[in-house]
Amino acid sequence: MTTSTFEVQGMTCAHCVGAVKEEVARVDGVTEVGVDLPAGQVTVTSAGPVDPGAVRAAVEEAGYQVVG
Repeated sequence: MTTSTFEVQGMTCAHCVGAVKEEVARVDGVTEVGVDLPAGQVTVTSAGPVDPGAVRAAVEEAGYQVVG
């Protein structure tokens, strides 16, 4: 199992959390998505390594931006 954390800018409410979780969950290999709204972090759990570019694209599709 692999866990990666991404800092996401622009999330402010439960709707934001839902949108990010929905898009990131669609990335191949992702088994779980956790969002810490106050910290602005998204934690992605997968069976193996996940392409960070795919996670970044999913976050952008939801309307937000990965920092760093």
